[in-house]
Amino acid sequence: MGSLGTPEIILIALALLLIFGAKRIPEIARGLGKGMREFKDATKDIQRELTVDADDRKTAYRPQPPHQAAPQPQAPPAQPPPQQAPAQPAQAAPAPDAAASGSTQAPDQPPQT
Repeated sequence: MGSLGTPEIILIALALLLIFGAKRIPEIARGLGKGMREFKDATKDIQRELTVDADDRKTAYRPQPPHQAAPQPQAPPAQPPPQQAPAQPAQAAPAPDAAASGSTQAPDQPPQT
């Protein structure tokens, strides 16, 4: 397979002339030219944006020297919560051995001998 030579290009041009006619070929060429120009402009715009972004990144990233923060006032130490008075103990049920002996003493009083 070789590249297109002069005879092949002439043959393609004649085929286009027969298919589209003499009036339509200039219109088609103008449309192709405009399309190629728009494509080139778009690629140039994209390249320009990329280079501007790259330049912005280079200039935007400058490491800042570490700065010392102002000393923060220290909060006073936390105070422990106030002690609550102990809750009164609930009345306990009599011990099983006291109930078996038939004693009538209150459960929080010591046994009398």
